[in-house]
Amino acid sequence: MQLTDSVRVIKGIGEKAEKSLNKLNIFRVADLLEHYPRGYDEWKPIQSICSLREGEMAAVEGSLIQRPQMKTRGRLKILSTVIQDETASMPVTWFNMPFLRNQLQMGRRYILRGKVAVRSGRITLDQPKIYTRQEFSRYVGKLRPIYPLTSGLTNHAITKAMEYALKETEDLYECLPADIRKRQDLIGYGKALKQIHFPKDKSQMLSGRRRLVFDELFFYQLALRYIKKRGRSRSVYVIKPQKEVEDFIRDLPFELTGAQQKVYQEILSDLMDGFAMNRLVQGDVGSGKTILAVLALYQTALNGWQSVFMVPTEVLANQHYRVLSEWMENRGVRVGLLSGAMTAKEKREAKEKIAKGEWDIVVGTHAVIQEDVHFCELALAITDEQHRFGVRQREILFEKGREPHVLAMSATPIPRTLALILYGDMDLSVVDMRPAMRLPIRNCVVGTAYRPNAYQFMLHQVQEGHQVYIICPMVDMSEESELENVTLYTEQLRQMYRDEVRIESLHGKMKARQKEDIMSRFSEGAIDILVSTTVIEVGIDVPNATVMMIENAERFGLAQLHQLRGRVGRGSAQSYCIFMTGRESEESTERLRVLENSNDGFYIAKEDLKLRGQGDLFGIRQSGEHIFLLADIFDDAQILIQAQEEAKKMGDREIEKLYENNSRLKSRLENYMGQVTL
Repeated sequence: MQLTDSVRVIKGIGEKAEKSLNKLNIFRVADLLEHYPRGYDEWKPIQSICSLREGEMAAVEGSLIQRPQMKTRGRLKILSTVIQDETASMPVTWFNMPFLRNQLQMGRRYILRGKVAVRSGRITLDQPKIYTRQEFSRYVGKLRPIYPLTSGLTNHAITKAMEYALKETEDLYECLPADIRKRQDLIGYGKALKQIHFPKDKSQMLSGRRRLVFDELFFYQLALRYIKKRGRSRSVYVIKPQKEVEDFIRDLPFELTGAQQKVYQEILSDLMDGFAMNRLVQGDVGSGKTILAVLALYQTALNGWQSVFMVPTEVLANQHYRVLSEWMENRGVRVGLLSGAMTAKEKREAKEKIAKGEWDIVVGTHAVIQEDVHFCELALAITDEQHRFGVRQREILFEKGREPHVLAMSATPIPRTLALILYGDMDLSVVDMRPAMRLPIRNCVVGTAYRPNAYQFMLHQVQEGHQVYIICPMVDMSEESELENVTLYTEQLRQMYRDEVRIESLHGKMKARQKEDIMSRFSEGAIDILVSTTVIEVGIDVPNATVMMIENAERFGLAQLHQLRGRVGRGSAQSYCIFMTGRESEESTERLRVLENSNDGFYIAKEDLKLRGQGDLFGIRQSGEHIFLLADIFDDAQILIQAQEEAKKMGDREIEKLYENNSRLKSRLENYMGQVTL
């Protein structure tokens, strides 16, 4: 079996499974092997019921002492019983598994493994799987991979396919030269793949992960060298400051901060010096980067040229389009929208207007860099949330015009030393002040016992006319799900609040139009509480939202928690963030205290680097969109520095020889340039 073969060659993968894998961008054997686990399930021996702790995955053995009972809540079917061992008894609950009712026998002994939860002050076991003693003994002491899934796929199916692919693939040969592997103490590529997917222990997993992370960061540095070799390009677009923009700034309902004014002058200087701008504006959430983009777009339009504002999500594109349209409506500037969610007719009409120059400012998603999108005279390209766009995507955007200016923006608070490595081809500006009208967010870190108080506080905020976000890490209740669940959570809240509160849920598996509809209604105040996954992490601006509660906060990185928190505190009212922890360990509490005591993203990022250890790599990754396939710039900061040093040592001819002798490396780098994001 070859890496380039279709996944259909894998035993057990039929047409239906292939289509499901395609949804995960898995088309070839190589794609499957790079579908890394999002975490691991560590199988511990059977525990006594009296020793169980909330939030952990645990196995118990005992007898059923209550006949299984079925209840229905809306579309949810809940099956419950009670299990007892030599130390205590506890309730057991299954969701949407009514068939178990006829299989479970009272008085019989079972081994059950599931998530330990607390309801009404009592320990319970949620959604456990049932094992025979022989089955359970095969797994004890081992790490089982937990993979990202989509509809039609189970973790078991991907695990079986992965085992077969690793066993049968013939060309898992090396990319890295032997001297680099020796200097960096890296294991072989094939061995690393086996250890990341099926490690015998934690040490093996970390060894395999380190090798694969180094590959990603090293290849990225080589890709950056391609960009840097071009040097600064002369631009035909000399954009001169216009008086109307100064009038616009004066008419704003707020004053620009000192940091905004400084960065705006840096952008103006780039736009009119005769060379193509290539600048990254880095600013904390709520620091006011968007207005800087608006000023640059307006300057470009007044100079008679086109500009494009590219963002990573449909929701954010629609939001920016509405804001820009309102601001530019009476100023003679024409604003248009192009996104993937449009109908074929809408896209065709939009592309025609772009090509004819009928729109001065184009707002869009990745749809704006498609081959059939042609600009009349593109002078400025702005990308929001820079870390989500790949190197090649930036290149394509650059090629849409005659050396247009490129302005990138990011709210990810990356320490300057790392930013200079990641964005080494760009000039760096930092917006390090918040607008004065925004009050600091009040934060608290609490355990699950505080939840009733939190619900009462949220109700009070809703009654005062404000809105609330609740963040849950998972979407569907599955056999591997260890965390709070959006669908179930929403149903439970509706039962509790009855008709007092309007509640909706939002997650990444929804269609774009459905997401947009829910977010529009939330923005308009038609929804009081939005239960969501991290899909709201980027680009949702609802000034009326004053409370965010994050469930299982200990499972997220501090940087991502800070991004999520940035969705509140965007208006003039006092805002609050509640970090709810499922496991109150000393380590997780220490990490979350950093957020409780500071709203400064750059400080938080530095502390995150200090506090993170290899143990964090063992947990489940929560990011909706990974920065790399596997690497994390915070966890892997040291490896990033090492990869840069090794890339610097390689001469151009040495790299060319490496490509000539290694077709897999060549395809990996091409794929990296096009798909892997910063």
